Amino acid sequence: MERNRSDDVGTRIRTLSGAAVMRADVTDALTRAFFQEWARTGYSGLSLERVARSAGVGKAALYRRWPEKSVMAGDLLSRVGLTITDVGDQGSLEADLKALLFALRRVLRHPKMRRIITDLHAEIERTPALETAIRPFQRARRERINGLLDRAIERGELSPSVDRETAADLIAAPLYWRLSVVGGRSDKDHIARLARMLASALRADD
Repeated sequence: MERNRSDDVGTRIRTLSGAAVMRADVTDALTRAFFQEWARTGYSGLSLERVARSAGVGKAALYRRWPEKSVMAGDLLSRVGLTITDVGDQGSLEADLKALLFALRRVLRHPKMRRIITDLHAEIERTPALETAIRPFQRARRERINGLLDRAIERGELSPSVDRETAADLIAAPLYWRLSVVGGRSDKDHIARLARMLASALRADD
């Protein structure tokens, strides 16, 4: 049976109306408020009602996007974290590593993000829902590392048998330890040295 054109128009109107509810400016305000509150209170003290109030929107606007705190954390970490560390092809393994390390350094030097990351690593040990929610982010982050390794393999800089899991652990760990655990500093020379050392370590896995 042929559908009535008015039904199609009505469907499009409802779709547009629904889409209009998810305004980008509201999502951005909620994102900023969520990270501000997380940095201020820690995950355990984080209240979505306070997040909505701080963003200047109603609770319904928040819950339409994220049904609970752990889901919001996983989604926003993926959106923000993967965007910040998306460095693309720099032409060589060492250059790719250097660009990635500079991107990570920008995150780890930001006081609020450093507090959030430190709190996140502690919180996932006692909050299974959060650990589950951030798994897609963790997988996507490792896929980015795999992309970096694939480019190096295609250039002939690394062996196809390189240990990808160990490489993913190795690349970010020294900078995180220096900035977030021991409170050290990292200038351009340090990043360049670290990139060279990491490239040498990865090439040694032959």
